[in-house]
Amino acid sequence: MSSGAAGAAVHDDDDARLLHKLGYAQVLYREMGGFSNFAISFTIISILAGCLTSYYIGFQWGGPITITWGWLFVGFFVVLVALAMGEVASSMPTAGAIYYWSSKLGSAAWGWFSGWFNLVGQIGVTAAINYGAAIFWTSLMNLWFPSVSTGRHTVFLTYTVIMAVQLLLNLNGVRLLALINSISAWWHMLGVLVIVFACAIVPTHHQSAHFVFAHTINNSGFSGTSFSSGVFWFVVGIGLLMAQYTYTGYDASAHMSEETRKASRAAAWGVVMSVVMSVIFGFVLLVAVTFAVPDEKGTIGAGGYAVTYIWQHGLGTRWAEALLLIACVAQFFCGLASVTAASRMMFAFSRDGAVPGGRTIFRKVTRTHRVPVNAVIAIAALSWALMLPTYWNNTVGYLVGTSIAVIGLYIAYGIPIYLRWRAGDSFEPGAWTLGRHYRWINPIAFSWIVLIAILFIMPVTPTGIPWHSGFDWNVVNYAPITVGGVLVLVGTWWLVSARKWFKGPVVQGSEEELERIEAGFETGTAAPATQG
Repeated sequence: MSSGAAGAAVHDDDDARLLHKLGYAQVLYREMGGFSNFAISFTIISILAGCLTSYYIGFQWGGPITITWGWLFVGFFVVLVALAMGEVASSMPTAGAIYYWSSKLGSAAWGWFSGWFNLVGQIGVTAAINYGAAIFWTSLMNLWFPSVSTGRHTVFLTYTVIMAVQLLLNLNGVRLLALINSISAWWHMLGVLVIVFACAIVPTHHQSAHFVFAHTINNSGFSGTSFSSGVFWFVVGIGLLMAQYTYTGYDASAHMSEETRKASRAAAWGVVMSVVMSVIFGFVLLVAVTFAVPDEKGTIGAGGYAVTYIWQHGLGTRWAEALLLIACVAQFFCGLASVTAASRMMFAFSRDGAVPGGRTIFRKVTRTHRVPVNAVIAIAALSWALMLPTYWNNTVGYLVGTSIAVIGLYIAYGIPIYLRWRAGDSFEPGAWTLGRHYRWINPIAFSWIVLIAILFIMPVTPTGIPWHSGFDWNVVNYAPITVGGVLVLVGTWWLVSARKWFKGPVVQGSEEELERIEAGFETGTAAPATQG
């Protein structure tokens, strides 16, 4: 079927009718099936990215027990968050997703704050994913070409190249991106099996089951090395950032719902199943990697290169190169998908006037590929810029990106979860619903979000506490400053100006007007504000 025929046919399907009911015209191509929708969230979670690039966090803040049992512990609560989000995604499958849900279930103010935290979190997670990928790519190039430095300047240059390539790929149509994401999902699952197999049979020495499932490590500077110490519980809590950072970005399935067939069901399943599959495959991966740890001291000393150290010294250089290549490709796929999802969120938020210049610049859609081109460029540029501090101090800069990603995104996730719980039985479900189970799932999910939002703004080491005698700015957790700064800026903007003009999601027109907008894309006569 030609693209024109496909576009004409969309007028008659259930997806277009539901989107019209929600107030929007079908200006993006619906090229994604259910698997492709699942694949984009599974790719952004990327167990071969998050839990490998941040493995050292769990290893040093709690040890193997945090890595293995902590992964499952966090995974349980994240599944509840995904279930709660999936139900709302089914009811309102739009690209705006979280901010649209918050506006409809609450008010324009709820939508404003959730939208901005979601957008800032999307930018933060895209930056953190790709900077972590740059560390791994640099490590791989150092093994291939020993003259290549692994210093922060080389990492930043690699990061810049990665962002540029992902920008160019995202300017193509969603059909290509859907294909890449489907390949990525299989790459992740098969890649995990290859890594697990290698870690199981190649090393001449494996750690004991006690080491993997019960050993504790505290390299944080705080006291305590066992759960008999109250402070050690706090240390393990900080170590859970490894798992919690990995479990981000699964709202992508909701943001891609306007480009997904049978979106009311597929988007919900994409959100939920991407998390469930990540919990399973991620646990198997982390257990295998931890069994292969050659020695505790060397792994701690490797810092952010802990996984490279484990593979190189536990399996040998050749195997390390092969496994790093698998991880590096997966991490590139992860960042690519994150740019895609974030640009759709920015497109939708701009469509309703929340982003400065949005209605004239960032909601522009190209007629050939139906891509929100300016939103794609803006996401890539802002994500790249967020990591500029790493050129001078990569430890602090990366911490900023990850803290914004986790806390920003989960605050955004928590708002519609709370509002749907508050709505009770007046909520109008879609094709996929929790039934009465929302009554216990939503409050537990929301409580977990509150807990991690508090936990991850805490100091990660004693010398990061301002009144400590050995205070060092280089190890300060900047999450309170970055997240608080966003809240103050967006809150002030709302009180001073935005509350007077931002009214939440804007209906684009009557049924006839929506059909005219869609017809304009087929004939090349779409309104200047929305066409390219």
